[in-house]
Amino acid sequence: MQTQNLKTPLIVISTIIFTLALFRLLPHWPNVSPVAAMALFGGAYFADKRIAFIVPFVALFLSDLFLGLHNSMIFVYAGFGLTVAIGFLLKDRITLTNTAFAVVVASAVFFLLTNLGAWMMSGLYVKSAEGLMQAYIAGIPFFQNSLLGNLGYAAVIFGGYYLLQKNVVGLKQPVVK
Repeated sequence: MQTQNLKTPLIVISTIIFTLALFRLLPHWPNVSPVAAMALFGGAYFADKRIAFIVPFVALFLSDLFLGLHNSMIFVYAGFGLTVAIGFLLKDRITLTNTAFAVVVASAVFFLLTNLGAWMMSGLYVKSAEGLMQAYIAGIPFFQNSLLGNLGYAAVIFGGYYLLQKNVVGLKQPVVK
């Protein structure tokens, strides 16, 4: 019975993350996607850190296979990994304020890393401090959309999972072991 109780949250949390990855394949506003939300969610709810990285990364990679691969993906994946790590900080502290703060921090980290990657890898910008600033300035509209999407998706999945935990017996455990 205990094994079944541990499998239910694992399956539900994994399903939520893979479903979010599918949302990336649907038409959406530029950069309004569930990427940060699924990374934070995995980091916050999987107690096993390996699973917290593996499940969201596999979901991200599978969706990237459909969306296309590019030369600055290392920066995207580094930002994604740091977002999972930020999710670890939410464990046992999931509140509206803490989650919103984590989303904002994760969004800022992701913005800084991915625009650094665009500056370094794209050839669109001069390799100077001025070129780096141009990359960051050019990314501001995408950051605004990303933050909007991250906040929206995080609200839905963290709030939805909270409601599931209150109403589904097998999910009453706060984290998956």
